Amino acid sequence: MSYVLGLSGLYHDSAAVLLHDGKVVAAAGEERFSRVKHDAGLPVLAARWCLQHAGIAAGDLTCVVWYEKPLRKFERILVTQVAQFPRSARAFRRSTFNWLTDKLWVKSSIVTELGVPPEKVLFSDHHQSHAASAFYASPFSEAAVLTVDGVGEWATTSLYRAGPGGLEPLAEILFPDSIGLVYSAFTAYLGFQVNDGEYKVMGMAAYGQPRYEAEVRRVLRLQADGAYDVDLDYVSYHWSAEDSFTPALARLLGPPRFPGAPFDPTTPEGQRYADIAASVQKVTEDALVGLAGWLHARTGLENLCLAGGVALNSVANRQLLLRGPFARLYVQPAAGDAGGAMGAALWAWHEVLGNPRAAEPVALSTPGLGQAWSDDAIGALLADLRVKHEAIDPEQVPERAAADLAEGKVLGWFQGRFEWGPRALGHRSILADPRRADMTDRINAKIKFREAFRPFAPSVRAGDEARYFDVPPGGELLAEWMLLVAPVRTAELPATTHADGTARLHVVRFEANPLFHSLLDTFGDATGHPVLLNTSFNLKGEPIVASPVQALATFFRSGLDALYLGSFRVEQSQVEG
Repeated sequence: MSYVLGLSGLYHDSAAVLLHDGKVVAAAGEERFSRVKHDAGLPVLAARWCLQHAGIAAGDLTCVVWYEKPLRKFERILVTQVAQFPRSARAFRRSTFNWLTDKLWVKSSIVTELGVPPEKVLFSDHHQSHAASAFYASPFSEAAVLTVDGVGEWATTSLYRAGPGGLEPLAEILFPDSIGLVYSAFTAYLGFQVNDGEYKVMGMAAYGQPRYEAEVRRVLRLQADGAYDVDLDYVSYHWSAEDSFTPALARLLGPPRFPGAPFDPTTPEGQRYADIAASVQKVTEDALVGLAGWLHARTGLENLCLAGGVALNSVANRQLLLRGPFARLYVQPAAGDAGGAMGAALWAWHEVLGNPRAAEPVALSTPGLGQAWSDDAIGALLADLRVKHEAIDPEQVPERAAADLAEGKVLGWFQGRFEWGPRALGHRSILADPRRADMTDRINAKIKFREAFRPFAPSVRAGDEARYFDVPPGGELLAEWMLLVAPVRTAELPATTHADGTARLHVVRFEANPLFHSLLDTFGDATGHPVLLNTSFNLKGEPIVASPVQALATFFRSGLDALYLGSFRVEQSQVEG
């Protein structure tokens, strides 16, 4: 038996993933344990839980694999900031301090914190980890692979051919030319936090039209052969410690949006911001389609695996299917930096330890790879905290929850192992009836406490998606992870239909989540529609809940009507005694 532990971190979204004989048996983001959103620390808590879940000690590991190469990354930072001196002085001081006191010594930190012998610690390349996370978790025996993010060591975009022989690098684009960093610069321009608000830009874009496409193309310059570069006059991420865009961008597009300012697309200023968001989204989509075209021409393959933070852009994923040359697209659920932990482990298993893939590979089948709590543990906790609750026969949980939902109640849903990746996929979810138009405002304002323009996703029973959504051919694998936006075919789901008539759908297979699938079945029997509004079980600014205590704390601080905590039902009431 062989165990491989993959780790990512020290930038954002730290994570740990454990393989047992090549199969993913545990995967978790550090934020789920530390409760620090996008936790950037060494993923010690997640790693220790992975070992505990498997019932092994650090000495039982075949190897531990870090998802990137710190020396090469530090080299890029030094070379870039010295070239930009003196305006990079503050960034140089900050980054040098961080690297010389922490990030360069990741190997010794792993050895100290986890008790792993130093000779068992390996290092992958950042984009190689991304590529491995996509290909080796996919059902494809061979595929083209495209990785697009902010930046790794030097690469910001990498293109591969993958097959039985492993990952073959074909081309790359280097820092400071970066689709991901340009998108993040516009995220900051539009008043959102970098590495957290990019999906808000995607949501804002639905309210606008790409009227500023020509201006955005002056920043991100696309070439006919699929390559691109960046006009560095408009961005500052390569030299500034605080800012990602320069005053030149404001001169090009007008004043930036003040962080936290209300967004109202019915006003001229709000419409301008929506149009800029739509323009950034459109140019990003065009860039990805161009890269896919080059990759297809070079490989001639039918399947594309996509990874890196940009792969979480579910609107762009649809455009890759509609306008790109590939027949099928696969993205694993934690496509960003967290997924690098999975990729590092899979790379080591296949390409360092020399274990071949199966002739017919089996894709990652469920997102439920995190920690779970038994009904006995939950029941004991509820008794200890003196929380009023009702014990339910486990087989009756879907029926009771479906009845609550059909009555218009909004539920917290805490079941099984928590999800791998940033999406709530039916294990740690807030659920509601999507047929009720008032649900969007109610949940945003009184339960999630977040911006009113943010949309919610529909979860639909597998086999029924074509009834409600226009899913493009080849998008089936994306829809399972809530990584595909599709036009809505009916007016019967107003609470999950976004301003542009689309929804980021989640198709639920029985094999992936039997209990949630059963809930959709039961709700469908009661209402005629096996679809539920599904959003992450958290409040604004907090990670998704991981434990029963966190679920209860979030429940009592929100406007949720009831909480299904394993086989227990809790209503909004005070703790006894």
